[in-house]
Amino acid sequence: MKSPDTRAFGGPSPFAVEVVVTVLSGASKGATLPLKGKVRVGKAPDNDLVLTDDTVSRHHCELSRTVAGVLVRDLESTNGIVVSGARVQEGIFPPGTILRVGEVEIGLRPAPQRMDVLPSESQSFGGAIGHSVAMRTIFAILERIAKTDATVLLEGETGTGKDVLARAICKESPRSNKPFMVVDCGAVSYSLIESELFGHERGAFTGAVSARQGAFELADGGTVFLDEIGELPLDVQPKLLRVLETREFRRVGGNKTFAADVRVIAATKRNLEREVAAGKFREDLYFRLAVVPITIPPLRLRRDDITPLISHILNSAGASDLVLPKESLESLLAHDWPGNVRELRNVLERAIYMVKPTGGTELSAITFPLSMSVPEGGSPFQFEPSKSYRETRAKYDADFERRYVKWLLGRHHGNVSAAAREARMDRKHLHDMAKKHGLRGESDG
Repeated sequence: MKSPDTRAFGGPSPFAVEVVVTVLSGASKGATLPLKGKVRVGKAPDNDLVLTDDTVSRHHCELSRTVAGVLVRDLESTNGIVVSGARVQEGIFPPGTILRVGEVEIGLRPAPQRMDVLPSESQSFGGAIGHSVAMRTIFAILERIAKTDATVLLEGETGTGKDVLARAICKESPRSNKPFMVVDCGAVSYSLIESELFGHERGAFTGAVSARQGAFELADGGTVFLDEIGELPLDVQPKLLRVLETREFRRVGGNKTFAADVRVIAATKRNLEREVAAGKFREDLYFRLAVVPITIPPLRLRRDDITPLISHILNSAGASDLVLPKESLESLLAHDWPGNVRELRNVLERAIYMVKPTGGTELSAITFPLSMSVPEGGSPFQFEPSKSYRETRAKYDADFERRYVKWLLGRHHGNVSAAAREARMDRKHLHDMAKKHGLRGESDG
């Protein structure tokens, strides 16, 4: 028998937006399917949306679009369809409705609407320089959200400028005259990271001889920049999530509650969506941080920015009077820059240091020592006292990864599967690494 009280809804058409059918529970939890035309749901493999749960019939129900909403029709299933506690045979429901098909919950979710953002007319944002469309589009987004309290997640390879953009966001925000506290989640000891964030009371743990304020307390009214958030230990992640949700925190070993009046900006070189899928990062924390997710492209994918970056770096170093010969510029434009903007700055500064003491006027001493062969008995490492341990390691990690993948693929003529077997690593991971470094490889093997 049909349910007459669930057949129609007044007001404007719910299909001003697209609808996505999302499985919210059961064995197929997380599966999604755009609702275009008709979608048949059931256990049989010939359904559009297959649910393997025992409480679902072979052909359980059918969903279709109408001008009034989503038409849901039971296909004579055993356990029926339940909406808001009532079993229905047929009805029209708006986006946002949750259906229970057997014991499996299905959501009729409005599809996210894409908002096209025109590239900014400005070729810089704070200290970040970018003439490419990709960077100017990022600048356009940041120009809008910098003036709000929105949480921002900056993703990108090492050296792409995440720290520079974080500081620029703070400078353009209403909190610009308040503290800007940085916590490097990858550099703080595992046992001290919670104290670094929230502080601790005297005697909270061995070595806590006095009370200490954490970043969230010191940045009151300002901004906390959580660098390398992907390195945050799993057992600390729920504590950070609770602070972001409640806007309150306690020091380690304390009972007093403090208000967390701060804006949070996070950055990571990891792909957090992939980390969530691998169980290495909490999904709820990821969504709480990624209110405004920004992915900064590597320098090799925005070569239009290399020339203006060179000019900016030379001007900042007081070397605008030095001439960059054509052959030197061509070598800079041709390099793949595994260390991104940071590596470019290092190369130019090295060239300046080599030329200025001699009174020269041309930057002809630009070299890429990491790409050169190492003399027998020599060392491939060239350390710089001005760089921190973390910066130095990141620089060589990226170069090692690129050179190893290139060597490995070369041994197998680009066959990713064969190369992955020899290296005893996951084929998809090797494919992603090759893609990241712009190396060619065949997926089949």
